[in-house]
Amino acid sequence: MGLVLSDTGKFHTDSTYPIVTMSHQDRPDPEAVLLDNGERGATPHDVFAAFDALGIQHDTRVHEPLYTVEQARAQKYGLEGAHTKNLFLRNKKGRMFLLVLERDRQVDLKALRAQLNLTGGQLAFASTERLGKFLGVVPGSVSPLAVINDHGGTVSVYIDTVLMQHEHIYLHPCRNTHSTCMKTDDLLTVLEAWAHPAELVDFQSSR
Repeated sequence: MGLVLSDTGKFHTDSTYPIVTMSHQDRPDPEAVLLDNGERGATPHDVFAAFDALGIQHDTRVHEPLYTVEQARAQKYGLEGAHTKNLFLRNKKGRMFLLVLERDRQVDLKALRAQLNLTGGQLAFASTERLGKFLGVVPGSVSPLAVINDHGGTVSVYIDTVLMQHEHIYLHPCRNTHSTCMKTDDLLTVLEAWAHPAELVDFQSSR
């Protein structure tokens, strides 16, 4: 079964979130991650260049690595904006899904599968290896901006509707040493341009 980083800096293994500990020192080197095609994943500067090519305004703060929601909460940010929790999931047939949630949102994976009408078996958290191959990032750096690395279009993106109530949103641009502020509507524009149109979902009903 796959693993994913939790709010506490540990890993969940199913819909009720039992914990397996992983130290920060055990995490893969983000600069050594290779995509499924053997190429290096995008850096923050690659993300910014892609934004600039689309005429997207963005502002980024560089800081110490943030591994948990609590660490991110302790940071000071310039503008008011939404903050997220991102879950990278797969089903038994290997389909992959990225859920972009408001950072305090909790979801039940069994209820979520029914809500999204997904076939292919139960949902589980994808492995660190799969995360690197398809999104080009390591645990702690997951965000919808990582789909810049999904050249094969294999990851489906679902965004919490409550996030759209905010004018701005903060996201890691493939590294958890950077937090990028952008307009929330522009995120949808970027995902469309990167051939990953997001589906907006009310995750409140998946609790």
